Amino acid sequence: MASDPAVATEVARPQIHVRSAVKSFSGRVVVDVDELVLGEKPIEGLIGPNGAGKTTLMRMVMHSIPLDRGTVTLSPPSGSQVELSSQPAQRIAHHGVVKSNQVIMDFDKLTIWDSLLLSVTESSFEQPSRILSEKTVFKAHEEEMRHYLDYFGFEDPTTYALSAGEKKLLDIVRCLLLKPTFLLMDEPTAGLPDDLTEKVMDEMRRLADEGTSVVIVEHDLNVIWSVCDKVHFMAEGKVVLDGPPESIREHHTVVEKYLGEGHV
Repeated sequence: MASDPAVATEVARPQIHVRSAVKSFSGRVVVDVDELVLGEKPIEGLIGPNGAGKTTLMRMVMHSIPLDRGTVTLSPPSGSQVELSSQPAQRIAHHGVVKSNQVIMDFDKLTIWDSLLLSVTESSFEQPSRILSEKTVFKAHEEEMRHYLDYFGFEDPTTYALSAGEKKLLDIVRCLLLKPTFLLMDEPTAGLPDDLTEKVMDEMRRLADEGTSVVIVEHDLNVIWSVCDKVHFMAEGKVVLDGPPESIREHHTVVEKYLGEGHV
């Protein structure tokens, strides 16, 4: 079930505009997007075959890789536009734009608690003079950290995240703790069992109903069809189609290039 339209349509939400954005590697064009608006609907999906450029496009939005040319601009519900493509990568989250990791990443030497504390620690606490401020940060965020740890079934946060599923969930919790206004989820359910997949999607619906724009890159198309209000289809670096999930699912181009006849 997608986000509640009766709730979500009443909430002003940010949009991201991608214009004339190109990225090449070793002379090969990987992304070539003329015009794309993300965030017109509460939860949007980005799908396409492997190598279509989906993750590269998301990294361009986050400016973790530079654009060869073009712009990426954030339009908040109120206030001035921000050209994300001219911002340092470490500043993007300060504008409310947060992305989960496609490839599982974690700090092997940090406990679950410490990993979450690192994500919520403000820059003012990262000075040598604030070395003893950990308790202050912990108290400020303890309730919400415990909520997510309980919700996703972490039994002992004083230990380490060992399995791929635990590391994936920990990455998602770090994103949620940042309270994004625009959340990019790159294959968030990969490797997760059905019950945890549904919990992750319930959180996406909740965020969308509260005004966060959510974009999900996902190969589990059951997730896309059930949770998204709009779907963008990429192939060979270009956004070829977008529209309601049911129309994208049945479009002959999507069937031919990605789904196959048996999927429809």
